[in-house]
Amino acid sequence: MRYRTIGTDPATRREVSVLSLGAMLMGTLTDEATSFAILDRYVEAGGTFIDTSDNYAFWVDGTRGGESEQLLGRWRRSRGIGDGIVIATKLGARPKAPGTDFSQGIVGLSAEVIRESAERSRERLGVEKLDLLYAHVQDQDVPLAETVETFGELVAEGTVGLLGVSNHWAWQVERARTIAAAAGLPGYEVLQYHHTYLRRRTDSPGLFSPDGQEGVAAGDLLGYLRAEPALVPVAYSPLLSGGYVRADKPLGPDFDHPGTRARQAALRAVAEETGATVNQVVLAWLIGGEIPFVPLVGASSVAQLDESLAAVDMELTTEQRSALDAAH
Repeated sequence: MRYRTIGTDPATRREVSVLSLGAMLMGTLTDEATSFAILDRYVEAGGTFIDTSDNYAFWVDGTRGGESEQLLGRWRRSRGIGDGIVIATKLGARPKAPGTDFSQGIVGLSAEVIRESAERSRERLGVEKLDLLYAHVQDQDVPLAETVETFGELVAEGTVGLLGVSNHWAWQVERARTIAAAAGLPGYEVLQYHHTYLRRRTDSPGLFSPDGQEGVAAGDLLGYLRAEPALVPVAYSPLLSGGYVRADKPLGPDFDHPGTRARQAALRAVAEETGATVNQVVLAWLIGGEIPFVPLVGASSVAQLDESLAAVDMELTTEQRSALDAAH
């Protein structure tokens, strides 16, 4: 396994594996025995960076979420897992009522919600401190300063280690970090967005904005990351939930443009040349890129996880990376 540092403060920064394991469906669609086997294999391979959220997976059984955190709590206790494993969770995107979805309203990022949600996550995970806590989605109805100050207070109180942000516009991230710096508070240091080798259209209206999809790592966010190399980007859904390899998994209209076909051809060529799978090439491209992302992969079996783990030590040549990058 390979590792990198998240966070800049010596008091809170952590070393994590360059491949993160997503636990989104653990405790719901992925049963407990299988989930435990996947988690055990990940740790055995040197993995130290597990991702969940307090709203996972509300859409499976019509709940408000929490099943994934609860499963991770049971796994931690049964295995005696300590501080060596970083578990990241998110808050702010729980539906307001069971059996509803985002379109019916979510709890948001008010001070009250942040404090209550963080406390419940600590209880479900069975930890005194949340290693990394993300603001899950943007909240246009709450002053940004209120969110930033409350997150900072949790760090000061010792119940949260590092702070992260997901599914916000790049300008919101910068503004939040500016507010935090001016107040002498810790700011967002880990940015989790959808990012993969195939390029997704960003002009289609999103669920929370008519201007596009703020959760996609588009040019403004990538440029921001180049300017701020201390920030660590995490790429969720890097393998498109099987979209690279499953014929029964259409990519959808956001990928319906000529660049997709060009990039698919380049990807297949590099996979054939290296003897690796297409998925492994995608992960290696993310890990070793000019902007190195931490891919966040899910797995419904140990075999799926092993395929992803094999990509960690895969090194693309300069020529292979150039061919991948040049495809449009």
